[in-house]
Amino acid sequence: MFRIRTLNHISQRGLERFDPKRFVVGSEVGDPDAILLRSFRMHDMPLPETLKAVGRAGAGVNNIPVAALSARGIPVFNAPGANANAVKELVVAGLLLAARNLRGAWEFAERLEGSDAEIHAAVEAGKKAYAGFELPGRTLGVVGLGAIGHMVANIGLALGMKVIGFDPELTVEGAWQLSADVRKAGSVAELLRQVDFVSLHVPLIEATRNMIDAQGIALMKEDATILNFAREGIVDEEAVVAALNAGRLHAYLCDFPSNRLKGHPKVVALPHLGASTREAEENCAVMVADELRDFLEHGNVRHAVNFPDVTAAREGVCRLAVANANVPNMVGQISTAMARAGLNIHNLVNKSRGDLAYTLVDLDSALPDDVYAHIARIPGVLSVRRIGT
Repeated sequence: MFRIRTLNHISQRGLERFDPKRFVVGSEVGDPDAILLRSFRMHDMPLPETLKAVGRAGAGVNNIPVAALSARGIPVFNAPGANANAVKELVVAGLLLAARNLRGAWEFAERLEGSDAEIHAAVEAGKKAYAGFELPGRTLGVVGLGAIGHMVANIGLALGMKVIGFDPELTVEGAWQLSADVRKAGSVAELLRQVDFVSLHVPLIEATRNMIDAQGIALMKEDATILNFAREGIVDEEAVVAALNAGRLHAYLCDFPSNRLKGHPKVVALPHLGASTREAEENCAVMVADELRDFLEHGNVRHAVNFPDVTAAREGVCRLAVANANVPNMVGQISTAMARAGLNIHNLVNKSRGDLAYTLVDLDSALPDDVYAHIARIPGVLSVRRIGT
């Protein structure tokens, strides 16, 4: 039986992916083989010795100590793209909120007092202050063209906008999903100079922290709008507020309220609603549950943020899964240990990603305990699992 501890409420549709004959799942599960969570902060919790995998029912993993887990050979799975439509729709809402000045208009209407006749008169007198503009012909810049960004870019075109995208790590798969009408920028600075709106869809790492700062804002049009439904910290709030106060920006819309932003008339800060739809929560839970199940039962790795994707159909009698430092001769040492024991390798798959490598080996016979222990002691081996006999 595999044991999975949940640290947040997880959609029942996701939990149903775990066969109760093979998995024990719950918030009180001890000695877990895997942890399944959403926003719980793991940085301050001790990591169980039994832990083999972590699954985040969402995209971002800032709440997970990825480096510490990587050092122990533990993959961290997430659900890229499972919440993409929900975020895309929120970006569309943000575009309309900004273009039509809906926050100010709503607040104006809520403050109206008097008879219906007096309210109607006040509406006619005051509505000009909230006149907006239409989206067709405006230019939308999209920074980050992954699972969410490419959908935002494509919907921008469908709304009649011109779209410019920037993503130095755009994959071939991502390029296929992106409309050919999306123009490509060579840098964030080049993109900012041309846009009426910029929507950000990148992870928060050191390279993207304060990606939009005072220097970047100075490149933008004076009536431009910034939308950040990605991660807090990508935008320098102090620089944005200063630009809004100086009339250098039209509006700022984000998913991350703060005291600096609260109450500003040109800011719409939502309570982290990007993936807060029933469909997105279910999609994320199902996706990461399937990833955890496949890893625990078969050793396959799909959509880990710290491991390469390595999948193979089960062949042979026994499977060995090895996570190791990405250094020379690791596969040679593993296969030599098996050859010396007279074991026949039916299939072997090895891939690397950065400082980590991962190997799946299918054997035609059982793996003896002494060979297993020898492989586990090879310098550079971070974790090893025997799956099957």
